[in-house]
Amino acid sequence: MVGSRESPQPRTPSEASSLTPSERAGLDRSAWFQTQGSGYSAIQSTKPQTLGYLLNDSPIGLLAWIYEKLHDWTDAYPWTDDEILTWTCIYAFSTAGPAASIRIYKETRRVDEGVWLMEKTRGYVPHVKLGLAYYPRDLYVHPIAWARGMGEIVFEKVHERGGHFAAWEWPESIAGDLKEMFGSGGGAEGVVRWRDGVDAGGDRRDRMDAGGDRRDSMDREGDARDRMDGEGDQEMS
Repeated sequence: MVGSRESPQPRTPSEASSLTPSERAGLDRSAWFQTQGSGYSAIQSTKPQTLGYLLNDSPIGLLAWIYEKLHDWTDAYPWTDDEILTWTCIYAFSTAGPAASIRIYKETRRVDEGVWLMEKTRGYVPHVKLGLAYYPRDLYVHPIAWARGMGEIVFEKVHERGGHFAAWEWPESIAGDLKEMFGSGGGAEGVVRWRDGVDAGGDRRDRMDAGGDRRDSMDREGDARDRMDGEGDQEMS
């Protein structure tokens, strides 16, 4: 999914005039998040342990902290009570507690050799094929053209709905994108060694079938040994 931690605006009038209505709406969404929705990040990146004590101490506080994101960061997803409680309980009942999930914000803002660690993780890894998925209610929704300098783009898909938690809101879209990108004829087909793609996996299925046949044969051999052992026990008795 495409996004960054800034909310830039078009640099020239011609660039601004070339934006589609959906791209303009995406920049508005990005600006909203930057000015009204990113306060949590400032707290987590500067005082994570203090916040961790608070969230660990107050179940209601933790519920409010989590549900705010579930509500604001999705595309009108109809959360059920069970879903909300499940998400919250993952933080509440984990061995490390709620503080574990927010500590990374501070760690990634450490400076190493004059560079934020977060910036180091954003660098393009040469020769890696990239796939981009755009969801209208994500947190940073930039124009499509702005991402095309990131590296070797082999897949792009603009989705009509979905937010920051698209994998939960609309899992079929993520699964479909992966199948299309890595499957037969996809831009990343064959990037995994010894694999021909999700849909072009006849050889893989044959190997799996062969493995199943071997397991069945081993099971039959095991049953035969058990019968022989049983017959031997009877003879001895």
